Formats: sequence, structure tokens, C-alpha cells
Amino acid sequence: MRFLVVDDDFQTRTLVLRHLYPYGFVDVATDGEEAIAAFHQALKDKQPYDLITMDILMPNTDGQQALREIRDIEKEWEIPEEKAVKVIMISGLDNNKEVHDAFFLGSATSYIVKPIDKRILLEEIESLGVPLIEKEAMSAV
Repeated sequence: MRFLVVDDDFQTRTLVLRHLYPYGFVDVATDGEEAIAAFHQALKDKQPYDLITMDILMPNTDGQQALREIRDIEKEWEIPEEKAVKVIMISGLDNNKEVHDAFFLGSATSYIVKPIDKRILLEEIESLGVPLIEKEAMSAV
């Protein structure tokens, strides 16, 4: 399982990384530009991400724009919709416009409002069809 955690806030980035680390490989990015570059590189390396968590408000390229660019890259690579990366937008904004834009302009898969609760995050990931199997359990198989 491969994850990309995108957030400009160190504490949030670290918290999400700690929640996901037991289940797979986790990369981090501090803004949308880094997220786009990491996503593109993962495709080139034939190791695409299974899930991205992305903050909305970030410097340089914000999460909404980064998500749209990631979806454009998927189209360029001719990735079918059913194989598109799952993206959970994470924000301190519980704002109808931001939620609307995330889903309808960027094709986000889900939206979670900060502060991030581990149980809610993991349940949301599993509800998206991304299996969470702890690495230790996998190595025992």
C-alpha cells in the first residue's frame, strides 16, 4: 500500500503519517507543487499511490488546484476512472464551497474536516475500498 500525505502544517502531516505508516509506505509533500511532482514520479516509477490525503489551503499550489492537476495527469496516462487514486481532502474549513469544489471540480473521493481523528480517517479509507492491513500482519502471511 502506498500513501501520499500532503499538508503544509508539520503537526498535521506527522499525525496523518503516523496513522498510515503501519499500513504501508508513506511519502509526504508540503504543498501542491510537491504533491503533483510526487504523484507524477510515482507513475513513472510504476509505483502509483493507492491513496492521497491533501490539505486544501497550502502555499504555492493549493490542494484544490493540485487535485485538478493530478486528475489531468491521470487522463494523460489514460488511467481509467475506476483505477484513479483515491483522494481524501483534509481541511480546517467546513465550508460548502470548498466541499463542492473538492468533489465536483477536482473529483475528490472524500472530505474530512480537521482536527483529524484516527478512527474516522481509517474508517473513511476502508469505506473507499482501500484495504488497511498492518505491515506486520502481511509479513506473517
